[in-house]
Amino acid sequence: MSENCNHDCASCKSGCSGHNAQEMPKEKPHLLSRIKHVIGVVSGKGGVGKSFVTGLLATEMTRRGYSCGILDADITGPSVPKMFGLHERATGDQDGIYPVKTQTGIQVMSLNLLLERETDPVIWRGALITGTVRQFWTDVIWKEVDYLFIDMPPGTGDVTLTVFQSLPIDGIVIVSSPQELVQMIVGKAVKMAKMMNVPVLGLVENMSYLKCPDCGKEISVFGKSRADEMGKTFGLSPVVRLPINPLAAQAVDEGRMEFVREEAVNPLADKLAALPEKA
Repeated sequence: MSENCNHDCASCKSGCSGHNAQEMPKEKPHLLSRIKHVIGVVSGKGGVGKSFVTGLLATEMTRRGYSCGILDADITGPSVPKMFGLHERATGDQDGIYPVKTQTGIQVMSLNLLLERETDPVIWRGALITGTVRQFWTDVIWKEVDYLFIDMPPGTGDVTLTVFQSLPIDGIVIVSSPQELVQMIVGKAVKMAKMMNVPVLGLVENMSYLKCPDCGKEISVFGKSRADEMGKTFGLSPVVRLPINPLAAQAVDEGRMEFVREEAVNPLADKLAALPEKA
């Protein structure tokens, strides 16, 4: 990439690797898959609750009558199966690999569902990791999925680039937390999405506040919320603020993600429900 690059590949004639990468054809899903919308869930750094937000969106859209799936692209740190209480191994046959279904029918594919022991570490280099993410798209049979959520690893590395370039993604949801450091990291994620022509569908500030059980006052445990400020700075809408909820955390630890409900996520779910059908 040229040091004078303005990231406008449409008018660029340099033929650099970044320009060619954006013109790469999209990978086709398995022939038996039926997927209407693909939504990426990203974060600039770890520990902000990206997987929790992924599960929250999938369960909310399922409650609304949509068929949902979760592709766990966080290969070295998969947490989705545990959140939903899934411990069985995925199966396959000559046609392909079948995702494991949760209690409410959410289809899940994660490397933890293929390991002999779910506690085994995955010590792989980048090429093998990105290849596995591609296989979760091309070799897994996603049956009649209205919304496939991709839980991506933190940062703007290989997996995020692979998903942006190779999959027909409708847009991404960015997850952050209130710390000032995170604002800079969110900016990196937004800029990467713009460079790759991927729409940003909304911003979720997780752990935004703790509501006092006695007086109802919002307590800023991790500092003043910067959600609205970031929304204005980067032109993001809707902006969702999720509270610290000890009961939700306990439910997730016990594999009961589908029992968690947060009304604050409704504006974002409304936006996802309004996405136009693909031609």
